[in-house]
Amino acid sequence: MFTSSEIGIDLGTMNILLYSKNKGIVFNEPAVIAFDTQTNEVVAIGSEAKMMIGKTPSHIETIYPLKHGVIADFDKTVVMLKQMFKLASKRIGFSIKKPNIIISAPFHSTSVERRSIYEVAKHCGAKHVYLLEEPIAAAIGADLPVDEPVANVVVNLGAGRTEAAIISLGGVVACQSLRIGGNQLDEDIIQYVRQRYNLLIGEQTAERIKIEIGYAPVIHEERTMVIHGRDLVTGFLKAVPLRSTEVQKAMEESLSQILSAIRTVLEECPAELSGDIIDRGIVLCGGGALLHGIEDWLSAELHVPIHTAPSPLEAVAIGTGKALSTIQKLVSSSP
Repeated sequence: MFTSSEIGIDLGTMNILLYSKNKGIVFNEPAVIAFDTQTNEVVAIGSEAKMMIGKTPSHIETIYPLKHGVIADFDKTVVMLKQMFKLASKRIGFSIKKPNIIISAPFHSTSVERRSIYEVAKHCGAKHVYLLEEPIAAAIGADLPVDEPVANVVVNLGAGRTEAAIISLGGVVACQSLRIGGNQLDEDIIQYVRQRYNLLIGEQTAERIKIEIGYAPVIHEERTMVIHGRDLVTGFLKAVPLRSTEVQKAMEESLSQILSAIRTVLEECPAELSGDIIDRGIVLCGGGALLHGIEDWLSAELHVPIHTAPSPLEAVAIGTGKALSTIQKLVSSSP
């Protein structure tokens, strides 16, 4: 049994990933916790808890304790992370005790938010805690040469937050962060369906719609999906066909704000690095990188090549894991 280990953590709004230096990604599940409000005991975490959303009796509550990439409920995050460590320990065959932890933090998070992330890791028994800025973690995970004097542009399209950054010589040259991500796109779809069809659908249905027929603002062959929900007028269950062009329209405003943030970052780019961006382009990470047509749309709007990271959903976690061997160089210690 190991007395100490090294763990990289992608503390995402919707998913938490744990990266073991020797085993790679050992845990990748939704950042959800279900607990009994009467006894305050944990009922389930991760995928099991996510399946309970919207289906539980009144005394069972399911929550995402992280919002927009930062901790919204400190105590529940600690409990959830401890349980995740236990599950990960079973999967890798040894106990995670007093680990050295590198944990991702949004670039524009406040000192209070960073302190909260640090304290969560300490409450989970970490021996040493290091914070790594998410854009740098994503760039490392996408195999970009972050320590070289060239411009690496990475856009991390997360669930709760989007961060666009230019990285050179191991540091962030310019960064724009906005609290719009996959969750906001889901909410846009919910609101559109409610206004257009008087139909109430849940978050998981909206997410499925986005994944299956959601498109960035590009011309595409129209697809249709039958969705089910509750009619707000009659109260009865109802099914309606939803077209991909409608979903595209619903998400357009949020996507335009993401585009604006990327444009702002490119405008802040130092002249000496601008040529690199034209040659090397932009790399997309996070779940939003999987949206249909997003590469073509961004390339047409920004006039630079757009690439998707090899493992966009796991890029930040892989980056924190790779940084374990270069802790002193790439990360800051406690806030």
